[in-house]
Amino acid sequence: MKKRLFSGIQPSGEVHIGNYLGAIKNWTSLLDKYDCIFSIVDYHAITVEYDPAEMQKMIINAAATNIAAGLDPDRCIIFVQSQVPEHTELTWILNTLTPMGHLERMTQFKDKAGQNEKNVNVGLFDYPVLQTADILLYKGSAVPVGDDQVQHIELSREIARKFNSRYGKLFPEPQHILSNAPRIMGLDGKNKMSKSMNNYISLIEDPEAIWKKLSRAVTDENRKRRDDPGNPDICNVFTLHKYFSKQSEIDRINKECRTAEIGCVDCKKILSDNMIKELAPIREKGLELINNPASVIDTLNNGAEKCRKIAEETMKEVRSRMGLR
Repeated sequence: MKKRLFSGIQPSGEVHIGNYLGAIKNWTSLLDKYDCIFSIVDYHAITVEYDPAEMQKMIINAAATNIAAGLDPDRCIIFVQSQVPEHTELTWILNTLTPMGHLERMTQFKDKAGQNEKNVNVGLFDYPVLQTADILLYKGSAVPVGDDQVQHIELSREIARKFNSRYGKLFPEPQHILSNAPRIMGLDGKNKMSKSMNNYISLIEDPEAIWKKLSRAVTDENRKRRDDPGNPDICNVFTLHKYFSKQSEIDRINKECRTAEIGCVDCKKILSDNMIKELAPIREKGLELINNPASVIDTLNNGAEKCRKIAEETMKEVRSRMGLR
């Protein structure tokens, strides 16, 4: 039997090329190797301020765009976290095994708390335990994550180990799978790509918008004039070329930038053309699904039905071992 893989997708805004390069492309490469479950984690998304009137739209958009980008519902399960109530039930049980000190050390909590000073809630603090419950509920043993989530998966292993030690072996100890792509920086060249920073390009962005955003992207800030030589090694636009351009173009730009034979505008235009070409089929299918969401809703409902069956069986085992039923 294939090992089970679990990962979550927050419905917190438009899916952007940082998500695509850092996560989705990695997920699609794992579909045949693992028994894959992907969740739209709406419970995680409500740990920060959001607009309830927009939540359903964001869930549909997140599911549709990920499907369009390669998460084929015939090869994996996609569902919405809140449709399976066992996620929160298992979270409460795992809370009784999780030391406060472990959660206080989580760097993600410190970062998010700093960004949301007016809403530092218990859910934000307990986020890693809910994430652990998400994984263990399906006995997931593989979890593809970015490097900023590795600490959470380490905690998941500790919690699984503690449950197994106290109540008998039930859960695998999850192992993280890092993407081959490093952290994708935003168009400002300084921060991780994100909607909140407004430094992103959406997967369903129209071609004009892609060029408009790229034309303002930060390059080598030491290059002041067109005839100044540049340094591709410190240019985020050149880094993006490595994911969207042919090797021959990358090699040429690398050489000609250093000798001022090519300017930043020309470099950005090549990237824009290549990015538009690669994203075009994703944009077309994504918009089609968003504008006609019935099939997306069916996919999510079918996925939730399958996951409820798995979750119910897991919780029967958990309750039995703990003397709860």
